[in-house]
Amino acid sequence: MVELPEPEPGPGQLLIEIHAAGMNPMDRAIAGGDWEARGMHATFPLVMGCDLEGVVAAAAGTTRWAPGDGVFGQLIVVPLGSAGTYAERVVVEEDAPRVTLARVPEGLAPTVAAALPTVGGTALDLTERVEPLADKTVLIVGAAVGVGSMVTQLAAQAGATVIAVARAAAAPRLRGYGAADTIDHTAVFVPAAVRERYPDGIDVLLDSASDAPAFATLAGLVRHGGTALTTRYVAEIDTLATAGVTGINFALNNSPDLLARVGDEVLAGRLVPPPITEVAFDDAPAVLSPAHQAARDGKSVIVIGPPGGRT
Repeated sequence: MVELPEPEPGPGQLLIEIHAAGMNPMDRAIAGGDWEARGMHATFPLVMGCDLEGVVAAAAGTTRWAPGDGVFGQLIVVPLGSAGTYAERVVVEEDAPRVTLARVPEGLAPTVAAALPTVGGTALDLTERVEPLADKTVLIVGAAVGVGSMVTQLAAQAGATVIAVARAAAAPRLRGYGAADTIDHTAVFVPAAVRERYPDGIDVLLDSASDAPAFATLAGLVRHGGTALTTRYVAEIDTLATAGVTGINFALNNSPDLLARVGDEVLAGRLVPPPITEVAFDDAPAVLSPAHQAARDGKSVIVIGPPGGRT
């Protein structure tokens, strides 16, 4: 935790008072330099975090936002770390690439709104890219965490037979989401368990957890004409194509409309947010440790400031 100078908005910029910030595995990947290979360089001190809920405190020469507007969204601003959300305040350009903000739906709690931009947007965008899913057998790896929790619901709602891979403790929740089957990755070797239960293979692999070797093994379960998608950019597209499988290294194409749709679905009760663990701002550095995060299902959200100031 450090003190930095107060950010001051310039023309076309927003000053946002942050109430809550969602924590994502992507944040640690950015801090570890993994995004350098994508040409997205960092600046130091690097302020972590991409997801937020808050209120516009100042807006100079902007067209869509005014002081008092409640917003939630995702900020992936280059250089990385220059507009992080693990902070009390942040300044961003209204029209900067990959600054995605939407109005907070009335009645949506700040911690819930902060949990949604990356995981909700990813889940909705991801499932729509691999549709139609009706009558298909879909293996979801990482089903108990943020993205997986919402993908499980969306795939089941689309008519898929969902096989959810997660710890046994999460199985009742995932079945409540609509999963037809669950596999405890801590108790069995998942590829062998899937082959035993589904000897004809699966149609779709949606994986937000595996490294490259594990993903390649799981992709071997996908039938000819199927799809193997990873959110961790570890798919060997050409190798999969030789087996008749469409490989996808998924990148979220976020938008205000996508965020608004996710927020509305959650508020209406048609989509359930993942279980949220609230983290005190001062505790965030400790919670960021990989061991700490690996022990958690659902979503961690940093509580930074009290809601207020909305019109």
